[in-house]
Amino acid sequence: MIPEILATLACGMFAGAAVYVSLVEHPARLSCGMRLALAEWKPSYRRGTVTQASLAMIGSVLAILSWWLDKNAAWLIGGAFLFAVVPFTLIVIFPTNKQLESDELDLSSNQAENLLYLWGRLHAVRSGLSFLAFVIFLIALTRCR
Repeated sequence: MIPEILATLACGMFAGAAVYVSLVEHPARLSCGMRLALAEWKPSYRRGTVTQASLAMIGSVLAILSWWLDKNAAWLIGGAFLFAVVPFTLIVIFPTNKQLESDELDLSSNQAENLLYLWGRLHAVRSGLSFLAFVIFLIALTRCR
């Protein structure tokens, strides 16, 4: 039962942080004006990347281990939702991140504003996927022996 609890913990931490960014941090950032929002986004993104990537990978691996040990498909399904944030980030969000990080981006341009709003919408997908995985893990935990 330890892998199941740890998978749920890692997923819950990821989902909690992701939902917090989507509902609190990013809207607050946007309310400060684009120059300040972009200035804050860069270090926030860099600091969050290591934590979020680690939690996603740890939670996914532990979910797969839990499925392998229990043969409960909920762990595999939840693990797939949690792991999905990794390729989604690398394939879909990464190009936006690179543009936002660029020193050539005019911080007062419409492009900068549009990119920051796009990033928020894309990040909300990560929040949704991880929250769904967390709910699946919680349900699976209630059904553990």
